[in-house]
Order: sequence, then C-alpha cells, then structure tokens
Amino acid sequence: MIGSGQLARMSVGPAAELGITLSVLSTESTDSAALVAAHAPVGHHTDRERVLEFARHCDVVTFDHEHVPPDVLEAVAESGVPMHPTPEALRYAQDKLAMRVRLSEMQIPCPRWARALTAADTEEFGAEVGWPVVAKTPRGGYDGKGVRVVGSAAELGDWLDGSSPILLEEKVEFVRELAVLVARSPSGQAAAWPVVETVQTDGVCTEVLAPAPGLDRGLAAGATEAGLRIAGELGVTGVLAVEMFEVVDPSGRPGFVVNELAMRPHNSGHWTMDGAVTGQFEQHLRAVLDLPLGSPAPRDRWTVMANVLGGEIEELYSTYRHLMARDPFLKVHLYGKAVRPGRKLGHVNVGGTDLADLRERARHAADYLQGVIQE
Repeated sequence: MIGSGQLARMSVGPAAELGITLSVLSTESTDSAALVAAHAPVGHHTDRERVLEFARHCDVVTFDHEHVPPDVLEAVAESGVPMHPTPEALRYAQDKLAMRVRLSEMQIPCPRWARALTAADTEEFGAEVGWPVVAKTPRGGYDGKGVRVVGSAAELGDWLDGSSPILLEEKVEFVRELAVLVARSPSGQAAAWPVVETVQTDGVCTEVLAPAPGLDRGLAAGATEAGLRIAGELGVTGVLAVEMFEVVDPSGRPGFVVNELAMRPHNSGHWTMDGAVTGQFEQHLRAVLDLPLGSPAPRDRWTVMANVLGGEIEELYSTYRHLMARDPFLKVHLYGKAVRPGRKLGHVNVGGTDLADLRERARHAADYLQGVIQE
C-alpha cells in the first residue's frame, strides 16, 4: 500500500486476519501506519525510483490516497506489477475535471459545471447559474482544501492565471449529504453497503449515520445503482466512495447529484469496521487481491460514527479509561497521530436501535477525547 496514513493503519489488522503480508510505503517512520505495519520502508510517493523499488517486492500495489503522480503510476504499470485501482480508473479520482466530463457522459446526475481559465469564463458561468459558485482546484484538494465558495471572479485572482484550468460548479441547494460505498474486484464482483448520511463541519466530516435516516427507498436504490455503475464503467477495483448531495427536483421528488469520488477506503465507511459483517478495509483487500467479497450487511439497526479531531488534550490514551467505563459498547479507534487542532486523530463507533441515543453517545465520546467536555 502506497501511503502510510490512517487508512493504511486500519488495513493492517484485517490483512493479518486474512493471512496477508501488508507493506506500506511511508513518508516518515513515525507515520500512522508505519507505527503498526511489520514492513514500512520510508520513501515519498512522488519519488519514481523509490516507488518502483517498493513495488518490485509486491504482488499487488494499492493506495491509501490519490496523490501519486501519473508518471510514477505509469512507471509502476510498465514494470508489470498489478495496481488496484488502475491508473486509468484513478485518473477520475485525481482530476475533478476529468471526473465531471466522464460522469456527464454517463448521464450521472451532477451539479452544473464549467471549466474556467480566466475571469471572463468565471463571470460567464456565474451569470448563467447564479452567484455564489463553488470553485475547485482539479487536483490535490481534500477535506475542504482546494475549494472556495465565491461571489465574483475577483475572489479567484490567484487561481485564474491562465496557465491551468479550475472547475466551477453551481452551489447546490441540498437537503443533506449522502455517501455510497461500494467495492469491486478485478473479476467484476461487486458489493455495496447501505447509503449513509454524512454530517460536515467546515468542510470536514464529523459524523456518519448508517443507514441514512428516513431515506426514500427509490432514492437509496438509485444512488446505490449509480455507485455500482460508476465502479463498473470506470473500471474501479477496490473500494469506491461516491459522495452525493440529496436534492429535491422542481416537482418535489427526491434525487441526488454526485459531488466527489474517492477510490480507496473512505471516512464515510469507518462505521463498517464495527457495524457491518465485512468492514471496508477487509473488503478493499479482498477486492484488490480478487478474493471473493464479504457480506456488506449491517450488524445493527443503526451505527453512528463520530470523528475525533485535535483539540486541547495532547495525550489521548488515558481517556480510554473513562470512555470504556461509561459505555462498554463504544468502539474507539485512534490513529497514532500527534495532536494538532482540527486534525483527524481517530473516530468512535457505536451501534444499536435508538438513533438519538447513539448520536448522543458518539458525540459525547468524541467531545471528551477532544477536550470539549471533561466528564
């Protein structure tokens, strides 16, 4: 696995249970996954020769992020080592403009969008769809980075230099945010977890409700079908997350538009570690190795995941004692990261039959770990 963040870290346990030797290419020896993986050589994902050296010792290469440059991916492909997802598929997670073009060709519902090089392009689009508009850098953005909501082209002066395009999208009026998580193997087997609701705070996911409460059955079926079709037509192998907005059409019928794609385990699927028969990390490994996929069926009526972000408390392990005693059903997952304000440090999962109670318990645990509350 190229990358050594929390996604790689959470893949180590399932790999051991499957009898798989999982190596991670780590940027630093102190990275989240490097602290727990048996084999974690150091090398940057942009270093072509270092990545090639790492890949030569692997039967299959996969990723915990989408930031490996195309020339490095091409070099690994030319070496003959299988990669999942393939560079051809990964392109649509790396380049938001390419993704918008391809999904539009597939007639997948998307926000109205445009490619802009200049202020004039931006003003024209804003006049067409109405201000404000959402501007995105095609590559490199995540967790709200590389995204701006702007009321005029003047607010994008540093992005509109005429040398590289940006993606413009209409600002969608939505009911809530949803996510569809699917897995697909090279032989074409696919599986989908229930559609979930994701709650965002300042562009960062803070809570996931699985399944999405009160979701129209037709909408759930349509969103799942779209996720499976995207995986199939783009040739995705491994886990694919499709982030969506739930919308209401002019006739009052519920619908969706696709916001983003991620071709790897995803924050919206962390609930599956404790709330599904097969969690996303095990399923990703099964998929990229072309093993039979496991059941994605939920274990409980509801599972709630709350992200733990960096706050005032620097040492988190001692907080386990309080949380374990208060709620024996709670599952706490920490990523071994140094605390920084706003940084994703871990998450908590709790499942059961009372959604309101589960949300309160998950929120209490995350707030306690972050130092927001002291009891």
